[in-house]
Amino acid sequence: MNLHSGLVRAALIVLATVLVAIGLGNLGRPLANPDEGRYSEISREMAESGEWITPRLNGIKYLEKPPLQYWASALSLETFGDNEVAARLYVALAGLATLALTALTAARLASPAIGVATALALVASPYFMAMGGIVTLDMGLTLWTTATLCAFLLAHAPGADDGARRRWMLAAWAAMALAVLSKGLVGIVIPVAALGLHCLVRRDFSALGRMEWGYGLTLFFAIAAPWFIAVSYANPEFPEFFFIHEHFARFTGTGHRRTEPAWYFVPILFVGVLPWMFMLPSAVAHGWRVDGLGRGFPALRFAILWTAFVVAFFSASGSKLPAYILPAFPAVALVLGRYLADAPARRLAALLAPIPWVAAALGFLAWRAPGNARDAWVGGMYQAAMPWALAGAGALLVATLVGALLLLRGRRWIALCTVAVGVTLTVDYLEKAFERLAPRQSGAIVAAAMRPLLTPETRLYAVEIYDQTLPFYLGRTLRLVRYLDEFETGLKSEPARALDSLDAFAEEWGRPGDAMAIMQPGLLETFQARGLAMQVLHQDPRRILVRKP
Repeated sequence: MNLHSGLVRAALIVLATVLVAIGLGNLGRPLANPDEGRYSEISREMAESGEWITPRLNGIKYLEKPPLQYWASALSLETFGDNEVAARLYVALAGLATLALTALTAARLASPAIGVATALALVASPYFMAMGGIVTLDMGLTLWTTATLCAFLLAHAPGADDGARRRWMLAAWAAMALAVLSKGLVGIVIPVAALGLHCLVRRDFSALGRMEWGYGLTLFFAIAAPWFIAVSYANPEFPEFFFIHEHFARFTGTGHRRTEPAWYFVPILFVGVLPWMFMLPSAVAHGWRVDGLGRGFPALRFAILWTAFVVAFFSASGSKLPAYILPAFPAVALVLGRYLADAPARRLAALLAPIPWVAAALGFLAWRAPGNARDAWVGGMYQAAMPWALAGAGALLVATLVGALLLLRGRRWIALCTVAVGVTLTVDYLEKAFERLAPRQSGAIVAAAMRPLLTPETRLYAVEIYDQTLPFYLGRTLRLVRYLDEFETGLKSEPARALDSLDAFAEEWGRPGDAMAIMQPGLLETFQARGLAMQVLHQDPRRILVRKP
């Protein structure tokens, strides 16, 4: 590949422009429950209160996760205002930075052509691209674990002198500390376990002697330790809750109702790299083989072991969520990028050819979804989302079909750019489809009904339900009534922040002054039977919003 070719350069410029434009255009859709509302609200409260040590959700201590993303998003909200774009900005920038780091590392370790192929492999992985527009902690974790991986590989790059190796290793230690501040001990576990696997498989422990242990550990603790010390001092319950309950108990237990089969993450990985899913086994075999031909550090084999550990580790956990394996995708892209650059174009065409059929099947499922909805309310939202979902399936079908035909003609790089642009459009259309589900997934519609009637003196209650997005849209917290879930630990130390019975709520409701409450369906009749006066402002199958007349 001649990277100075005008056609290729133009194609890459178009791809970058489309990616940035579409990414920015999708950041303003309504926040969705639960994660987007939860983490955006924690950041909003942090910015509002100026309390940067103890995170709070709905005014209650929330000690489950470290604060790096909260800090970054709080600064974004302070700078750009309390809106969806500001809430998603850190995640979006983390995704773009991860993409750039992965591509630049591949270019430096191998060649500019392989760097471009790696970038295209990751851009065309729809799961990774979609997660770049969703407020979870996993993209931030992925950025810093990827930075750890890339810095480690660059420290072992061919031709790296002692000074460069030392600098890259210290960068790896710093990135690992930021990974810990992003989501906890998993930021250590992934790189350490991948290195251990590498040493065992190679029967070569020489890499351990090049880790810069003294300076590295000092830098790691200088970055990671201060917050853990400060939060433990302010909240004595933190160490036991965070390190025992949130790590070991969550990993080994099933109390969070996230139990899934051991193979749960395997289809997520394959579907997550959708246009390349049939290439993935060949790419892994090719990466393992080519790394065995030289005497340099086997970067691709290390990336494969990294991916294998991430999938195996979270597969062994008693608690599983789809986003957990996001840190595997950049490592997979390193392997896929090499294969996309090396494999015969006709071989790539054959492995891409089934994807249009997959796209057609996805389109058929989208077309049938409204008829399969469990109620008319959801069916109506599916009906509104269906055109966008069909457009997404269509974009994938056309892009992969055209890409396969171009590969048959030997136009490798234009074909890969075509697939990447098509997948970017697919993600864009699917996010627009998901936006049509906002009445079910977000509290924005409820907040819109409350806002014109809300005064600073209005008392707000959440009765046996907590809509994670509602406080963010209101800029206010709500008094919880008979609701624990993730607030259980915080309420043990601050029980006055909630009401533990419907009787207590009824007494509160009767006090003079304006009040509103959001509650589970069915509770309205219970309260009306007890003589509580309530005016319905909004009602749907998920919740009821009432006001004191």
